[in-house]
Amino acid sequence: MGYTSKNPYTNEVLATFPSATDDEVKTALADAHAAFLAWRETGFSQRAAVMRKASAILREEVEPFARLLTLEMGKLFAEAKAEVELSAQIFDYYAEHAEALLAPEKLPVSDPRSGDAMLVHQPLGVLLAIEPWNFPYYQIARIIAPQLSAGNTVLLKHASNVPQSAAAFDVLMKRAGLPDGAFRNLYATRGQVELILNDPRVHGVALTGSEGAGAVVAAQAGRALKKATMELGGADAFVVLEDADLEKTVKWAVFGRHWNGGQVCVSSKRMIVVDAVYDRFLELYTAGVAALRAGDPFAAETTLAPLSSAGAVEELRGNIAKAVAHGATATEVGPRVPETGAFLQPTILTGLAGDNPARYWEFFGPVSMIFRAKDEEDAIRIANDTPYGLGGSVFTADTRRGVEVAKRIDTGMVFVNHPTMVKADLPFGGIARSGFGRELIGLGIKEFVNHKLIDVVDIDAPF
Repeated sequence: MGYTSKNPYTNEVLATFPSATDDEVKTALADAHAAFLAWRETGFSQRAAVMRKASAILREEVEPFARLLTLEMGKLFAEAKAEVELSAQIFDYYAEHAEALLAPEKLPVSDPRSGDAMLVHQPLGVLLAIEPWNFPYYQIARIIAPQLSAGNTVLLKHASNVPQSAAAFDVLMKRAGLPDGAFRNLYATRGQVELILNDPRVHGVALTGSEGAGAVVAAQAGRALKKATMELGGADAFVVLEDADLEKTVKWAVFGRHWNGGQVCVSSKRMIVVDAVYDRFLELYTAGVAALRAGDPFAAETTLAPLSSAGAVEELRGNIAKAVAHGATATEVGPRVPETGAFLQPTILTGLAGDNPARYWEFFGPVSMIFRAKDEEDAIRIANDTPYGLGGSVFTADTRRGVEVAKRIDTGMVFVNHPTMVKADLPFGGIARSGFGRELIGLGIKEFVNHKLIDVVDIDAPF
């Protein structure tokens, strides 16, 4: 499996890279382990200095870093710059908070004879990060910033269509002062993933990607008895109650579904609207989607990006056709998208009956599923009628009501009056077939550390 960088707007092949050899993988493993033995002994201030330097470089060179994202996976240039800034914020967060998050914890004990007990949080060793193409920098930052701050070292296997973005972060961390071997990008093959996980110096794997990829890697990690976190797909519910401010809600719905070309695991894929406002919502939403403009992702007037590849477009078209074959109505919206480039005409799916399998799929692109709910209770039922459990949203004028509805939606994240969003200081993760484990804040930094009990007991204390 080679690594190819191809511009999805022009179809131009930008660069190709050979897959890593087994010898290169073995060398990277040895280097990462040697780096860990030294890096784990560094103080938090030294680790924080590297994080701050990485953040500063990203901000100083935001445009060249962002340009690479737009060229390689088609992201709108404004969104690419926002991703660079988000990545910088993640580095800043751990530079500021890692030491406090990993400070020893004194345990409250009920029996004084139990001793003076505490938990210390120590790094495990070499980790493998397997990351997707839709947010090439953010996905790396949200795993390496916490794990390097904790004292671990990381090997990266990035998506095969963003090799230049992966290499850019490799260079970034070297420029930031990270010791050689502590982080390395590997153009690894799928077969080499298992080789890496079976190495005794590797202590865990963090994967963000598809449900299928997660199932394979989780099984490999399980056989190797390695810790794993899985951030997988999602089909987030966007629940609209009858008292919602429709004008503002629709603007968030259009954005929530179509940012990053609709290629976001936490984008608002299922609009669930109570009957009282369904018709008006559909009218306004259709108009909002029709106002999107597909084109050059570098152009300021472009508001709809191309998809990552022509293959992604064909897969979506096939799934739309299957949804229609099972009874759904597909309505293409807006001016015709360019014929050149990986564009899909924005499409709204309605009439997805209970026996239509498409209602359980994740459409990774500008395809919206809109469901009519009888009332609040029915909206909650539809929201939970999914194999996924990543994020979700509830829109209502009564925020207390929104919180109560949010509590009943079975996901890892729910936002009231906002689409699911990603921030440096908010945790990220889901349940069910959306995976397990959490990234970011204190939850993320503690996923791959040894929570070691140390108990100081009086030598004369009874057993």
